[in-house]
Amino acid sequence: MKTPLFSGWKTRVQMLCLAALCGLMLGGMAFGALAQEVAEPVAEAAAAAAEAPPAEAAAEEAATEEAAAEEATAEPIVDKGDVAWMMTSTLLVLLMVVPGLALFYGGMVRSKNVLSVLIQVVTVFSLLAILWVVYGYSLAFEGGNAWIGTLDKLFLKGVTIDSLADTFTDEVKLPEYVFIAFQLTFAGITGALIVGAFAERVKFAAVLLFSVIWFTFGYVPIAHMVWGAGGYLLDKGALDFAGGTVVHINAGVAGLVGAWFVGKRVGFGKEAIKPHNVTLTFVGASLLWVGWFGFNAGSNLEATAGAALAFINTLLATAAAILAWALTEKVIKGKSSALGVASGAVAGLVGITPACGSVGPFGAIAIGAAAGIICVWGVTGLKKLLNADDSLDVFGVHGIGGIVGAILTGVFTAPSLGGTGAEDFSIASQVGIQALGVGVTIVWIGVVSVVAFLIAKVVFGLRVAEEAEREGLDITSHGESAYEA
Repeated sequence: MKTPLFSGWKTRVQMLCLAALCGLMLGGMAFGALAQEVAEPVAEAAAAAAEAPPAEAAAEEAATEEAAAEEATAEPIVDKGDVAWMMTSTLLVLLMVVPGLALFYGGMVRSKNVLSVLIQVVTVFSLLAILWVVYGYSLAFEGGNAWIGTLDKLFLKGVTIDSLADTFTDEVKLPEYVFIAFQLTFAGITGALIVGAFAERVKFAAVLLFSVIWFTFGYVPIAHMVWGAGGYLLDKGALDFAGGTVVHINAGVAGLVGAWFVGKRVGFGKEAIKPHNVTLTFVGASLLWVGWFGFNAGSNLEATAGAALAFINTLLATAAAILAWALTEKVIKGKSSALGVASGAVAGLVGITPACGSVGPFGAIAIGAAAGIICVWGVTGLKKLLNADDSLDVFGVHGIGGIVGAILTGVFTAPSLGGTGAEDFSIASQVGIQALGVGVTIVWIGVVSVVAFLIAKVVFGLRVAEEAEREGLDITSHGESAYEA
């Protein structure tokens, strides 16, 4: 039985949760700054104490030069097993998009809009795939400065079947075409994720124009900063193994901005807007889980123990998130729903993405459970506080799950907690660096998304007419119907 007193406490709890999330990020930055201040004098003292006599230093320098010469003359290794694994991983990420994400989103909208969502997912993915090979790959991974790469490989200039791409092992390489294709799927799925935030009322042309602008000035620079050689966040030491910032926080923030700009659906908050087919959504979530092994374990770039670690972490974190979401729903609503279990799976997958290659199995369980619980609040309490009609909870699951995972990566990478960090790993310092990465991504993508939606609004307008929205986008925008009457 609900009482005014209980409702009041519920609102207060939601506000406290929002404040805690903000405080976690700010506190992380403060911890990082403090740790850096303490570490710098210690490092200087250690360096001064470790100065070698001139003769020893010369011998050491000669040995280093000899090792470098040997390394330079060593033949690069292209292992057929690595190549096969990376091509398989690329296919698995594609499976995440079509049919995985398409079915996951399609089942959550009303029957009159299911085809519009399917079309938006696959078309945005296809558009970004083309842009990736035209200029995206070059700007993300080819040289440049701390913020963006160069156009030296515009239209894949100079890339041939003999071109090689680096892995995490110096002498081990991949055919560059394989690396390009793998990273292409990351760019494509990120753009496809965004469309769920403003589904059922947006103009198709506006979605495509927004995607081009967001990809060019949002996704590509963030990918370079996090993963590209010399990237700002990479050089700062930010850990993002498979895309917590680059993919999920990025998509979540862009989706939230879009939900605000496009506005709420007709009847939102006044009439029931229910998923038309939870079975499709459940199947889509299951395919996402399967495909995510390519997403996470494939990010190791080699078929080694590192891929095995990411694989088992992806398995365990998702299981933990499903249980945590189901239990939280049971406590709050009295029942655990199929839609909740499916959403919990995605929340766990999102949460472990940045951490899968650096935390241990029990760290993965902790991150998955945290993401499952916190994302329940993200799609309920926080959603109300933000006053946004985020149709398919892109920010509540991907944005919040990505933030939780990125911050906790800085905690559970510690070797004392089963992670793969070095012996001198500092949780406080790393959490600060992780919070910096989260903050940069939120601000950068927020600004780019605002500009992109403003341009799309001026050029095409963002929203379909009210009559078209009531009839459904399948008929009014695409001239088809998913289900015949």
